[in-house]
Amino acid sequence: MLFSSIPFLFYFLPCVLVLYFIAPKPLKNSVLLITSLVFYAWDKPKFAIIMIVSIVLGYIFGLLIGKFRGTVMSKVFLALSVGSSLITLGIFKYTDFFISSFNSVSGLAVPLTGIALPIGISFYTFQILSYTVDVYRGDVAAQRNPISLAAYVSMFPQLIAGPIVRYSDIEKQLVSRSHNFDLAAQGIRRFVLGLGKKILIANSLGELCDTFRASDDKSVLFYWLYAIAFTLHIYFDFSGYSDMAIGMGKIFGFEFLENFDYPYISGSVTEFWRRWHMSLGTWFRDYVYIPLGGNRVSKIKWFRNIFVVWFLTGFWHGAAWNFIVWGLYFAILLVLEKLWLKKYLDKSKVLRHVYVMLLVIISFVIFNATDMGEAARYIAAMFGFGNVPAFSAEWLYYLRSYAVVIAAGIIGATPLPKMLAGKICAKYEKVTNVIEPVVLVGLMIVMTAYLVDGSFNPFLYFRF
Repeated sequence: MLFSSIPFLFYFLPCVLVLYFIAPKPLKNSVLLITSLVFYAWDKPKFAIIMIVSIVLGYIFGLLIGKFRGTVMSKVFLALSVGSSLITLGIFKYTDFFISSFNSVSGLAVPLTGIALPIGISFYTFQILSYTVDVYRGDVAAQRNPISLAAYVSMFPQLIAGPIVRYSDIEKQLVSRSHNFDLAAQGIRRFVLGLGKKILIANSLGELCDTFRASDDKSVLFYWLYAIAFTLHIYFDFSGYSDMAIGMGKIFGFEFLENFDYPYISGSVTEFWRRWHMSLGTWFRDYVYIPLGGNRVSKIKWFRNIFVVWFLTGFWHGAAWNFIVWGLYFAILLVLEKLWLKKYLDKSKVLRHVYVMLLVIISFVIFNATDMGEAARYIAAMFGFGNVPAFSAEWLYYLRSYAVVIAAGIIGATPLPKMLAGKICAKYEKVTNVIEPVVLVGLMIVMTAYLVDGSFNPFLYFRF
């Protein structure tokens, strides 16, 4: 079930809110758990079984790790927990990738399994992993209430698309959290704005990307239009979903950490990855990079650590070689920046911003390709190779058709709208307090019209 869908917005979510707020305090986590399981099982009930088994294993291993902490048995149970989580993820996400890779190398034709990918398995697997590792480290106590742990893992606002919420961040909130009008108002505002980013900008740009792929009149400029549109599309799609998750979290009394911080204003690739998908970046930092030694090792091992982290980051995103290449592409750029490139970039703000956006745009062409062959063809065409004409009438038509959305996306990817809104609200507080609810309701009406019309409404990160 998509957040940006009529069933969720007008049936599921209102029912959940009513049940949650009429439930007594001791039962609120139970309501969240039950409704989250319904949400997850809405389209494919069998996937819920996989998640429940993963949660049960995480719960049992957490108790055992906590009980024997400081002993060899604690390490054994941690290894079993990590192993079971990674094996589950590997079976459902990577089996066919390994088989197809083996077939390519060996020349054999081992049949693929056709195993379906459970939605959100990468997200909830990482949450369970971080929980059991933190129990082993002594950062948190093992959760003895199975409902509380299950509610944490399965909580529907962040279940299918993150942010990756760590148990340590909401441990206390699972026991006691505040519910008040101000938090709910903040949550509703954040949710509606995130929904607007998704429906009005991301979906429109997604349509343009699909139109390009189906076109027989591609040109160099049309390739660039596609690349820029997809770069904006993935940002507004994913950050919009994160905004909706954070907003719903506030309504239910949870404070989820931010996941995006205007990454397209970055002055280096290093800075970009401090601002993009922050919950994933910090997860790999704390559970892979630092345990490997981080940068407190020899330079060769330091660079090895960077490549390991970025190989895993790419592989986490998808079971295909283009995702692995995408991850290693960023590893190379980060190493180059650390070695010598950054000192030259710091000399010019304009140069470093152009540099970042050019490399990020190219990276997302790789990311969205069906395979590395397509990625190579697209990038080559963007730079005039492959007998592609520079200009086409179709490019001009779609540039004119989507100019307003692209401009809104470019401006909206900067802090400018938030800064202007903040200044206006501070100067005309009484007026904006009246106008804001009207604007939000109007925005909901417009977005509902889009959804009723059956407009293009996919979500990229379902594949992860």
